[in-house]
Amino acid sequence: MAEFLDMGGYAAFVWTAYGLTALALVVLAVSSLRAGKKARDRVEQLRPRRRKGQA
Repeated sequence: MAEFLDMGGYAAFVWTAYGLTALALVVLAVSSLRAGKKARDRVEQLRPRRRKGQA
């Protein structure tokens, strides 16, 4: 197991690359969720309101 974690002497590079990639994916996911919510809110603001009794 220690040999696997050492990654043949390149552990610092490999684990840093994995960590930065995971961080980038999390940032992109959060950014996408926020942008989606903002777009839905904007569409809701632009959608005309219906009055009671209208189809």
